[in-house]
Amino acid sequence: MKSLFDTNDPFFVPLWRRIAIVAFCGGWALLEWSWGEEIWMMASLAITAWLTWAFFIAFKPREEK
Repeated sequence: MKSLFDTNDPFFVPLWRRIAIVAFCGGWALLEWSWGEEIWMMASLAITAWLTWAFFIAFKPREEK
């Protein structure tokens, strides 16, 4: 069974997908900041930081079976 937050899934092997997802989350944080929603901005920033770590620092893709 796959984990809900499996960042090592083969779907994420292409670099452009990882960059797009992190950029989207960072953009969403900026959008929340522009709307004055500090709580949601911080939540979006936390997700962006976690995905940056997961996709670019600790990324070890596994082979598809």
